[in-house]
Amino acid sequence: SMASPALLMRVVASAYSVAEKAATIVRNVMAAGDLGIVEKTGANDLQTKADRLVQMSICASLARKFPKVTIIGEEELPADEVTEELIEDGHCEEILKRTCPAQYTGIKEEELVIWVDPLDGTKEYTEGLLDHVTVLIGIAYGGKAIAGVINQPYYNYEAGADAVLGRTIWGVLGIGAFGFQLTEAPPGKHIIVTTRSHSSTLVNDCISALNPDSVIRVGGAGNKIIQLIEGKASAYVFASPGCKKWDTCAPEAILHAVGGKITDIHGNAFQYNKEVKHMNSAGVLAALRNYDYYAGRIPNNVKQSLVP
Repeated sequence: SMASPALLMRVVASAYSVAEKAATIVRNVMAAGDLGIVEKTGANDLQTKADRLVQMSICASLARKFPKVTIIGEEELPADEVTEELIEDGHCEEILKRTCPAQYTGIKEEELVIWVDPLDGTKEYTEGLLDHVTVLIGIAYGGKAIAGVINQPYYNYEAGADAVLGRTIWGVLGIGAFGFQLTEAPPGKHIIVTTRSHSSTLVNDCISALNPDSVIRVGGAGNKIIQLIEGKASAYVFASPGCKKWDTCAPEAILHAVGGKITDIHGNAFQYNKEVKHMNSAGVLAALRNYDYYAGRIPNNVKQSLVP
């Protein structure tokens, strides 16, 4: 008989289905029209009914199946009983068929940390920029992002009635990443993707120093990594605090699974163990290819302004 799948593959397979359920909740809240917007720290830091319901759904669904895994979500929510209709207990059969990389076969539940951003790009969601929005489930082991799921609930939403709405991207280090067409940015072009709503003098000075051919400003860390892996941008540069571990964990795993690189502005790797501070204080620098080109051109004054 076949050996039962390794824990990591079971977690990723479940996270895939849980993310698809999350996308349905995101679309249902939007369709119902009452977003239930709450300002957390200000007008650029919002929470909606979708953030709340999705986090409850993801965390409760995964905790029920994997009770010893640490799950850290963006939203601070009361520990309410989660209604059964929010629970997803399915999994993606396709993922379970994959062979777990040897270095991850012995992982125990209590060694995993799952970082959840229920709705990355909340501000864009409230403004109707729906393709910016992603649901992020990142899986870390030994402080490192090793697997991730990114769901884009509104992928194709402007592609006409026949288009399939939404998609789920998943990846595991040592296996690869799937659910999209890996594409490199045009060679010789420096296209920078950066923040849409959290700009600052430092953010803009840093980008100018890289002398880009063009700059794309979009919401959401998940969305920015998608720009890199689909070849729309060559680097993601954000010289500011603001991103948190749940923003970068899943995108990092996907990017690293296809040979890209993401760090802070100094070139330090992000740590994802459960005790780590949540804020990525020293910004973000990422590229699918030619990471070193961009890393070597970050101005010293920018680095000095951002303390890890």
